[in-house]
Parts: sequence; structure tokens; C-alpha cells
Amino acid sequence: MSGVAGGRRLARLAPVFLATAITAWLAFETVQARFRRDVARIVFNDNLELLEQVRRHAGAEHDSLEALLTLHPAPHPAAAIVISVNDNRLWYRLGDSVAFEARVATGSGKTLVRGPGGSRWKFDTPRGRLTVIGKDANPDWVPPDWHYVEEAARRGLRLTRLVRGRSIDAGDGTTITVAGNDVVRRFGNGRTVPFTVSSGKEIVVAGQMIIPPFGTNQRRYRGVLGTHRLILGDGYAIHGTNVPSSIGRSVSHGCVRLRNEDIARLWEMVAVGTPVYIY
Repeated sequence: MSGVAGGRRLARLAPVFLATAITAWLAFETVQARFRRDVARIVFNDNLELLEQVRRHAGAEHDSLEALLTLHPAPHPAAAIVISVNDNRLWYRLGDSVAFEARVATGSGKTLVRGPGGSRWKFDTPRGRLTVIGKDANPDWVPPDWHYVEEAARRGLRLTRLVRGRSIDAGDGTTITVAGNDVVRRFGNGRTVPFTVSSGKEIVVAGQMIIPPFGTNQRRYRGVLGTHRLILGDGYAIHGTNVPSSIGRSVSHGCVRLRNEDIARLWEMVAVGTPVYIY
């Protein structure tokens, strides 16, 4: 009988335990929501006093956003771009007002390694204070080496780098070489035909993907970066995309992507020299 009574007592207490757990979870979610709200207020208002208060409440001794704001003080800038990597959102503010807001795609955080002892690339969106150092419309993309490493691995091809002044045997009586600013196929009679390339349609001959030299037309892709670009330096930029389904996700190789209609609006509003806060 004592076992039955104990079971009944546990059954009566189970709803109490469940209610307590739910209450604790809701309290945690509320604290997290308030923390995210306060971080947004910090970024929009450069409020270091509030940052210190939030840092203490969160128990964080070293906060990357605190370092961002204190190492590069810019009190009340007239204009600034703010990007949240975790939320995949961008804001453009004028004074204390948000003049523009959009969803973005940011770095995937993935790492690509090219074989044992080879090159290593980490696809993160850099956090900190950057600056818009240039603007262009209808930008071309010059693929870095990691693009060819990724594509060759995906398609099971080996990689061969083409060097100016040299040729690669295509295995069909022709050779691949550089003529002027083009990578061309040279036939036995001397006739040459330039390659037409795009992302996903690289130069492939005899089971190998060719990496074109920098400065050739085949090392420039059109449309990949969308309609406009804000240049941040070190290979990073805020730009459009030819894959609108990627927006709102962490899938880029480090750049910040917007829908083409959004980057077109932002591009018109933003001046060279505008600070960019990424956290």
C-alpha cells in the first residue's frame, strides 16, 4: 500500500514539477529577449553605459561588442550601417533613426582545407568596425582560389593552374593557353577560341578544372554579386546576389548579401566613408 500511496503522491506532484519547469523556461526566454533588445539599443545609440549594465547582468567579462565600441569610438555618427551576424539583419541609421532595414545572408562559418598541409579558408563574416571604402554598380566577381577548390571537389575533378606563357594539353589535339586577356583553346592550325565561363561552368578539360590566371576575362564572373556592391576591403563587401533564396541564412563565404532590390536602395543612400558595425 505504501508504494501505491507514494505513486499517487508523485502523480499529484507531477503537474507542479511541469509548471515549475515551464515557468523557468519562460523566464529564461524573457531574459534572452531582453538581452537581444538591449544589444540592439546599444548598437543604435552607442550607449556604453547600457552596455556595461547588460554585460554585468549577463555575467560576461569580455564582450566582443564592448570591444567593438570602445576600441573604435565613433560617438553619435551621422550615418552608420549595423549588421547582426546572428540575426542576419542589416540596419542603416541616420542619427538616432533607422532609415533602412533588410534581411541579409552572412558567413557560413565553415572551413575548407585543400589537402594535407594545403591552404585553409574560414568562411566567417568579420566582426568589428569596418568602413565603406568604395562603391560600384554591376560589379564583376573575381573568384578566389577557394572557389575552384570547392567546385573541383564537388565534381570530382583534379585542379590545374594555368600560367601565362605555358599551355595545358587538352587531350584532344588542342591546348589551353592565354592569348591577350583571354584563356583560349588553341587548335593545331593556330586558330584560337576564347572560353565562355560563369559560376558552375568553369573550364574543364581531360578530367581537370583549369584555374585561370588573374587578369584574364575567364577569371571574372558577371551577375554573381548582384546589381550593386559596397566595398569593405580585404575581399569583403556588402552586395547583391544571384541566389535570393540564400537571404536570411548563414551561407555566404564571408560577404554580406542582400536581395538586389535592397542593395540597390542601400547603395543609393550610403556614402563612401560610412562606418559599418558588425557584431
